[in-house]
Amino acid sequence: MGLVALFPVIYAMVLSLYSYTRRQRTGFGGLDNYVDALTDGRFWSALQFTLTFTVTSVAAEFLIGLGFALLMNRTFRGRGITRAAILVPWVIPTVIAAQMWFFMFNVTPGFINTIFGLGDFSWIGQPGWATFAIVFADVWKTAPFVALLLLAGLQTIPAEMGESGLVDGANAFQRLWYITLPLLRPAILVALLFRTVDALRVYDLVVVMTGGAFDTESLSVLVQQFVVRTPDPGFGSALSTITFVLILGIGLIFVRMLGRDIMVGRGAER
Repeated sequence: MGLVALFPVIYAMVLSLYSYTRRQRTGFGGLDNYVDALTDGRFWSALQFTLTFTVTSVAAEFLIGLGFALLMNRTFRGRGITRAAILVPWVIPTVIAAQMWFFMFNVTPGFINTIFGLGDFSWIGQPGWATFAIVFADVWKTAPFVALLLLAGLQTIPAEMGESGLVDGANAFQRLWYITLPLLRPAILVALLFRTVDALRVYDLVVVMTGGAFDTESLSVLVQQFVVRTPDPGFGSALSTITFVLILGIGLIFVRMLGRDIMVGRGAER
């Protein structure tokens, strides 16, 4: 684990402290690369898009995933087929799904424009709508994953809890709000943790659908720009370190909330 996970992080931090001319190291730069990154308007634009994408996509995926999970948890004829149909988008590789939605939103062949009669409306060719198209594709792809995690949580809730609420006169919304969601909290935190961390690292959807144009450049795309396309290992490593710290900080918040929730649950059981 140290070789696979820890060494690359430390090595990137070391590289970020040096100045480079293309790939040639020119000397020790200290925190100059970090200062350059934090004063670069392109970094803040990428951060804004990344946070916007993360908040909107994770929120939509949670709401849709919760609805799917509640549906899949019910007993009805054709439940197996319904579960399979809901999970199909998650099975499709992200690059293939991104390419599919690129053609769907593109002017040519313009499948979505044809359905809604929008003519030559450019979804992925203008700011705002390009972000919407990427978020839509991500929600379609990963909402089933959230549903799967929430479904696992729902199946750990004893049926007697809902039945007792029904006997006490609680309606469907009250049972959901006061019984199901509080007991589902650990599964919700796990789902939000996985999806938030993954959304903050979004790369493939952006590259395939817009290439980072029209205000859709994410932090990962920006890092790749200076590590691979325009080689500057020091500046690129500084950007990757900042991205890593951001993701790590948010991840630790979720992990702490999850651990606290588990400890509270164990205390209540005792």
